[in-house]
Amino acid sequence: MKTLENQTLLYDIDCPLCHVYTSAFIKVEMLDQNGRKSYNQMSEEEQVFVDVKRASNEIALIDNKNKTVVYGIDSLLKVIGFSFPWIEKIGNIKPFKYLLKKLYSFISYNRKVIIPSKKNEKQPLQCVPDFNYKYRFLFIGFATLVTTIVLYNYSALFTSLPKANIFRELLIALGQLFFQSIFILKLKKETIVNYAGNLLTVSLMGSLLLLPALLVQSIYNMPQTVLLIWFSLTAFIMFMEHFRRIKILQLPTYLCVTWVIYRIIILLLILNF
Repeated sequence: MKTLENQTLLYDIDCPLCHVYTSAFIKVEMLDQNGRKSYNQMSEEEQVFVDVKRASNEIALIDNKNKTVVYGIDSLLKVIGFSFPWIEKIGNIKPFKYLLKKLYSFISYNRKVIIPSKKNEKQPLQCVPDFNYKYRFLFIGFATLVTTIVLYNYSALFTSLPKANIFRELLIALGQLFFQSIFILKLKKETIVNYAGNLLTVSLMGSLLLLPALLVQSIYNMPQTVLLIWFSLTAFIMFMEHFRRIKILQLPTYLCVTWVIYRIIILLLILNF
């Protein structure tokens, strides 16, 4: 690997993905040992030439020698491209660059919903992305789609339940948004949408936990009891994660009760219709 020297990535210390790939750049020597530092450690001198607001949305790569900065996908292409020029060339082709930018924005603007973190009021510099309704709704749509598909396939494994219907699973996934929103209508619209993103992240996480069971079932026919236990454990993990996020977001804890009530209502409806 060729080492890109005198360059520093400003990463979000609360973002596990950011932590992993920036540390990987250093371990494989794409960057030198001073090749990254957390956003909130930015010096006053750096704040003069770094677009602080933009750097909270798009990871900034500082050229310490020339005092210049590139952001987002351009910074990642510059780091990777120094060792693999062909990747940078392909990444800068307009159609690929457009898609890469959109994918980067999709992840970056939703990273605090994917993995929420508490605000440190004592820290003046907070690496918190702007609230972007477009990317938030795209994430909600993506999570809803994945959840619907996985639940449809999982519910089809239970012979004792009414025949699985993908539209039913879609309505269930969307229904929880409207049901839970009823109890926080007095809050700001941004807070409601932010909670909706966290709610669907919990559902998405649950869907991913069900995937191993679907894989095993495709190879070996598991007993219905095992499938039910797997689903119950997944539901419990989802409840605990929902509870944890409610605490972080400082929302009313009764949302955890209504979260359970909604699922009981749905189960009764499925069993009786």
